[in-house]
Amino acid sequence: MPTIHVDGKDYEVEAGDNLLHACLSLGLDLPYFCWHPALGSVGACRQCAVKLFRDAQDTRGALVMACMTPVREGTRISIDDAEAREFRASVIEWMMLSHPHDCPVCDEGGECHLQDMTVMSGHLSRRYGGDKRTFHNQDLGPFVNHEMNRCIQCYRCVRFYREHAGGRDFDAFSLRDRVFFGRQRDGALENAFSGNLVEVCPTGVFTDKTLKRHYTRKWDLQTAPSVCVHCGLGCNTIPGERYGTLRRIRNRFNGDVNGYFLCDRGRYGYAFVNSDRRLRRPLQRRGDGARLEAVTVEAALQHLEILLADPSGVIGVGSPRASLEANFALATLVGPDRFYVGIPEEEMRLVRGILDILRGGPAPAASLHDVEAADGVLVLGEDLTHTAPRLALAVRQAARQASFALAARLGIPRWDDAAVRHAAQDARSPVFLATPHATALDDVAAETLRAAPDDLARLGFAVARKLDPAAPPVPDLSDAARAVAARIADALQGAARPVVVSGASSGSPAVIQAAANVAWALRRRGQPARLCYTVPECNSLGVGLLGGGSLDAAIRAVRDRRVETVIILENDLFRRRDPATVRGFLEAARHVIVIDHLLHETAARAEVALPAGTFAESEGTLVNNEGRAQRFFEVFHAGGAVRAFSAGVEPLKTV
Repeated sequence: MPTIHVDGKDYEVEAGDNLLHACLSLGLDLPYFCWHPALGSVGACRQCAVKLFRDAQDTRGALVMACMTPVREGTRISIDDAEAREFRASVIEWMMLSHPHDCPVCDEGGECHLQDMTVMSGHLSRRYGGDKRTFHNQDLGPFVNHEMNRCIQCYRCVRFYREHAGGRDFDAFSLRDRVFFGRQRDGALENAFSGNLVEVCPTGVFTDKTLKRHYTRKWDLQTAPSVCVHCGLGCNTIPGERYGTLRRIRNRFNGDVNGYFLCDRGRYGYAFVNSDRRLRRPLQRRGDGARLEAVTVEAALQHLEILLADPSGVIGVGSPRASLEANFALATLVGPDRFYVGIPEEEMRLVRGILDILRGGPAPAASLHDVEAADGVLVLGEDLTHTAPRLALAVRQAARQASFALAARLGIPRWDDAAVRHAAQDARSPVFLATPHATALDDVAAETLRAAPDDLARLGFAVARKLDPAAPPVPDLSDAARAVAARIADALQGAARPVVVSGASSGSPAVIQAAANVAWALRRRGQPARLCYTVPECNSLGVGLLGGGSLDAAIRAVRDRRVETVIILENDLFRRRDPATVRGFLEAARHVIVIDHLLHETAARAEVALPAGTFAESEGTLVNNEGRAQRFFEVFHAGGAVRAFSAGVEPLKTV
């Protein structure tokens, strides 16, 4: 590790860093705007100036931008040098010339990077008395609010949206000394990661429009570490609550999972917690055909005690969107042999097939970080932007690995983002997309193939055969498919960190197995290949590990009159099976008890409906698509009759 000298003190820092990153990692205060750890450096804001000295005898030095200066052994800099401090103060002053100074009414107030850096730089009063530059703000849709007059031209927004996330409906527009960041015309932002503009913007240009409807300052929000429940990736989040209402969700950094960014589904999909359809009190049906009526907790429990008196006639139907602890509590209540995981048989086969492959095969599961670092990717059968959006963003970054390798050969450090992009031009790592239809990732693909799931599976098996002659042969393969398989195999065997991505959305066990065969063939060649599978819901792998019968087995048990009472946990069965089948199942059971947080169609047909806490009102464990068990914690207590069904269950004892 190189040693640098900062204001007369010696520090060991990571090789390959720039001086800004090194100083911030050491806990040294140095203001900045345009640099971002996931986006690199472009030297746009000129705020991180330091004095650089040639050697110990140099007393004059030169001003350099820390974000654009590489760390080298023996580097000598001063942050506190008077000229550097004066330069930084002048930079922030001219940045603030046209700023509206509206902190008291700005949604960003209290968590504004611009506020922090302004104070750090010593800009405490205004000298400018001229006219301010003003802009027309745009309507950017239901999620992101736009206040362009606060902009300081750091370029973070356009760099994230266009270069990192691949959006094309947002850009920087300039005329003389005016730069405008927005769309060509008003309209909803189209990219699936547009909400990250709120977090990458260092001031209040882009703010959370959903929070604006019931705004509160950040210090008034009650928060807790949590995990996103909207797909199987397990992105880490920070929900915030005020006065019993969930107000917003922000990204929580996890270097192995979501890093610095969330998809819009995970950021804005929290409205159900505040829904008018929430179950807040126990409901009970007094007789056949009667309406559900609110009852006291005591009355509901007395009725349940009667219904559950004979446990041999009771089954439990769990859910892949409920925590491990909640599913385990239900399995404990009814008995493991009378517990069903609440997903159809075909989906259960897919999930357990993925589990068997990950547990028994030589290729380990890939984290999102592993996918981003991959220099060769095969996506088999998955439209990732819809099934696992944050994984799609990771694949988009994987396509840049060739540009990083090229830059390294030219001596350009990876963090020097503009130089890397200029040197690499269109250089991309091979990303192959074999999917049933076009996807939002097609623009970064080296090659795309459209086919039905069975044909995609045959392609995967053919790639494995090309990589490993011991792999099963694929008969009757067309010459065109054989040529595509050869190109994919050649690219993957030339990669140092290949990843194969597949999942359950195609409904094909053969596709899942074909992806495994490709990864296994690469491992047999000595390459460190990894597998990344997507799963339908936030705890699909968790209930797969927990065990239990399928929803179809539960339906058969009721149909065969072996069951009188069914307890359904956080599961709207009408989303699992066709309506006629579910209605027949619910009508065949004499007593149906639903424990959930929404009054959905299944709950509306129950004899008893009990209010459960959402992810924000409970705690538990979810297992993501790579088998990573992660805890989420109660953000606030719902109060009233709402209960966390898993209360009292020891965490992780169920895995």
